[in-house]
Amino acid sequence: MIPPEYYIKTAINLAKKGRGYTSPNPVVGAVVVKNNKIIGKGFHEAYGKPHAEANALNNAGKASFGADLYVTLEPCNHYGKTPPCTKKIIEAGIKRVFIAASDPNPNVAGSGADFLRKNNIEIITGICENKAKQLNESFIKYITAKKPFVTVKCASTLDGQTASSTGDSKWITSEKSREYVHLLRHYNDAIMVGINTVKKDNPSLTARINGINTKDPQRFILDTKLSIDEKSKVITQKSNATAFIVTGGNISFQKKKRLENNNNVKVIIAPLTNTGKIDLKALMKILGDMKIASLFIEGGGKVIASAFSSGIADKVCFFYAPKILGGNNGSPICYGKGALLVEKSLPVKNIEFKRFENDIFITGYV
Repeated sequence: MIPPEYYIKTAINLAKKGRGYTSPNPVVGAVVVKNNKIIGKGFHEAYGKPHAEANALNNAGKASFGADLYVTLEPCNHYGKTPPCTKKIIEAGIKRVFIAASDPNPNVAGSGADFLRKNNIEIITGICENKAKQLNESFIKYITAKKPFVTVKCASTLDGQTASSTGDSKWITSEKSREYVHLLRHYNDAIMVGINTVKKDNPSLTARINGINTKDPQRFILDTKLSIDEKSKVITQKSNATAFIVTGGNISFQKKKRLENNNNVKVIIAPLTNTGKIDLKALMKILGDMKIASLFIEGGGKVIASAFSSGIADKVCFFYAPKILGGNNGSPICYGKGALLVEKSLPVKNIEFKRFENDIFITGYV
């Protein structure tokens, strides 16, 4: 007898194929099983397209009658871009539904499972629940807090520097590490950097991976005084995503108008802190209202430090290359005043490690 965990893990792997395409909806995978054999597979391929359950049931066809359905997230019971999945499940004649994680939306949580139970379908929940929740950590944060899930990324030498004293940073990490960063950009709705990073590196902030049809994240540049060079790549390149320049109110409105003549550029005037910096907590509320469920912060040191000190960071992704610059005059991961005591430092939990060539990749939650 094949255990239910096997089928749920299969559904989780299917769900991963939708990463980067479904937001603000979750990624979901589903399999239809009959006589210990998978007869249908499906995943939520993109926002607005049929859900995983519908795809799996369509794939199985009439053989779904009397079968079991394994799904990574509780089936929906409401009309949105698509009809409710519960209706499709009942019509297909499914006997049992195995659900990894319940719907995190506080307004509808449990309604899908309850509706199926009322229609004489057996419900089994909680199989590989933690893995299923981790898969949709951004969606869960967004749907419950109306703010994006924030990941802070950095790439540094072993002695914690992201560039030399001359500003040289090409390349600290390996090609494989940099390729994975582009995949992480693709997975996230938006990317954010400070204006100093734009001035120093003139980055594109796009997602470029050979052989993969990636989407560019929306780009947010923190630029309090609207000092960005109007020829910067981030606002002049062709992209399917918008570049948002986040600034304070004391700016040149003529420059704002010129920038916004480009259809792919928008200027956002955001609240400032007492020290004259962009208020990141207030900005997260703005991003949530824009239906941005996940944000990828790439730097520089001041922005990363502010992300930690303001409490907006949920996750870290640190790449460490086996190199040592050997001084203290380069660019640190975080710039500014930190905790005065080690016991006041920010703890990182649920650590995981991975290798990209000789680089060490560390992820964890703060």
